[in-house]
Amino acid sequence: MDFKKRAAELVSKMTLAEKMSQMQFESPAIERLGIPEYCWWNEALHGVARSGTATVFPQSIAMAASFNDRLMYKVATAISDEVRAKYNQYRKLNGTKIYEGLTCWSPNINIFRDPRWGRGHETYGEDPLLTAKMGTAFVKGLQGNDKVYRKTDATLKHYAVHSGPEWLRHSFDAHVSETDFYETYLYAFEYCIKHAKPAAVMGAYNRVYGEPCCGSPFLLQKILRKKLGFKGYVVSDCGAICDFHLHHKVTENEAQSAALAVKSGCDLNCGDAYKWLKVAVAEGLIKEKDITKCVERLMYTRLKLGMFDKECKYNDIPYSVICSKKHKKLNLEMARESIVLLKNNGILPLKKNTNVAVVGPNADDKSVLLANYNGTPDDYYTLLRGIQSVCKGDVLYARGSHVFEDESTWRYSEHPLREAIITAGYSDVIIMCMGINPSIEGEESTHRGFKGDRDEIELPAVQYKLFDELKKLGKPIIFVNVSGSCVGLAHADKNADAVMQCFYPGALGGIALADVIFGNVSPCGRLPVTFYEKTSDLPDFEDYSMKGRTYRFFEGQPVYRFGHGLTYANIKEEWTDAYTVKLTNLSDVDTGYSVLRYEDKTKRKLLDFKKVQLKGNSSITVQFAPEK
Repeated sequence: MDFKKRAAELVSKMTLAEKMSQMQFESPAIERLGIPEYCWWNEALHGVARSGTATVFPQSIAMAASFNDRLMYKVATAISDEVRAKYNQYRKLNGTKIYEGLTCWSPNINIFRDPRWGRGHETYGEDPLLTAKMGTAFVKGLQGNDKVYRKTDATLKHYAVHSGPEWLRHSFDAHVSETDFYETYLYAFEYCIKHAKPAAVMGAYNRVYGEPCCGSPFLLQKILRKKLGFKGYVVSDCGAICDFHLHHKVTENEAQSAALAVKSGCDLNCGDAYKWLKVAVAEGLIKEKDITKCVERLMYTRLKLGMFDKECKYNDIPYSVICSKKHKKLNLEMARESIVLLKNNGILPLKKNTNVAVVGPNADDKSVLLANYNGTPDDYYTLLRGIQSVCKGDVLYARGSHVFEDESTWRYSEHPLREAIITAGYSDVIIMCMGINPSIEGEESTHRGFKGDRDEIELPAVQYKLFDELKKLGKPIIFVNVSGSCVGLAHADKNADAVMQCFYPGALGGIALADVIFGNVSPCGRLPVTFYEKTSDLPDFEDYSMKGRTYRFFEGQPVYRFGHGLTYANIKEEWTDAYTVKLTNLSDVDTGYSVLRYEDKTKRKLLDFKKVQLKGNSSITVQFAPEK
């Protein structure tokens, strides 16, 4: 089926005004041509987002910790099934509204270069290869494997050099070395385009080398189209084109900004800038042929998604897939594999009849399960509820502290610290659920003084106080850090009996955590980011040079290195050559295990990875393919 020819014929029947209307993310119907209204904006970062009930998988950074791209593909396939199922019903209601369509503005494959960046947990971590492979698997799962139609569209974002600060994203100009540009910031985009052929790319807010990303001939024409061979459509981040004149000052008004974006190769506008295309044409800033080219790519996309064809096989995906048993099983599997055991002095796994005190501000907080860009699960297990469902001993609970505020200064506050001390006294083991939450790290924000980004990576002072007071009780402590990014864990590493990183684990995260703590499964996650000791270890946040950043360039001593992760098994690696490794499980514990292949013994460049399952007291040989 020649969708390009069909798209060209369809666009040829449109008036100029009709063409321009289709370049806005809320595209009106053209009834005389049988084109229904369509909203291009949908989100599917770790499940169908902002569209009611959906399976909420672990946040992206958590899934990256699995180092399991095959499982990622299955997760993305489940997500795209739910996107389609919703669309199949919504389209019967006279078109689609926001968050109801098939064009998903996911995944985020920016490099998590600095842990202070609030949106870092939307990414797959700090390594270009890990990001590239997990992103490729996600794109393939979203778009499906049909030879004629795409199930949904995936959108690589934010192209290209973008990872905070959030408060400067509308105005800053990223100047990076050629090496950093190609080997770090561009690598995942190039890899995903080559191996997964994503339908779309979203331009970032900022400038690169003086040109705004959504209006950059260098980025969109020279690199994206010519060098990388991208064939899909480009969409702006929301409001990014108006930034041209409002903040970047490279144009003087809306019409000039719209013209620059179109001529540079931005086909679709999220925002209001393309409402000025009529003025831009009238003033001779752009020609109708420029607009025609954009609209042909957009119509091709809608045709490729089968929007106008009854025979599209994805039209039959039923609504019953939403939060199905199959998807929940997959969700739990990914949540288990995303948990990283950082330290264990032998206390884990706990016996199920252990009496435990579950303490901490994240223990019973639903928000830390869901992260951001999330849907609404039909059921969920907080960390507390998960532990209650698995533990056979007594489970006592006390919040212990606020996430970041000192409540002792409030005149009529409750006394969570005092309660925690009492509660912990009646337990055999204390499970501390600490860390931060999505209100502290996230997209550009004004929430209670937070900017989306963090100023420091240390735990809030109230949590250190809680930890130190409970430490005085002399009881074993299992420290569970919940966050989407690096938190300074030197204090916990020194003083706790076990340390775990839970990230934002999805709707079933509580069960997954409990399964690991009580030994139903062996932990097998690895860190997709470096865990630095303190904020002063980091370079200037606004400096986009990779010097001193990530495991590849950091010269200091981290608390936990990229790729670190323990299991309950005893695994021996024996490399026979650069591509072959024998794994021997010297214990009777079954476990998942991620093999990481580095360039050399310095472990400064990840070349490949594979996730395998190892039975107790068994051996397997893992073979990697040579680089092409």
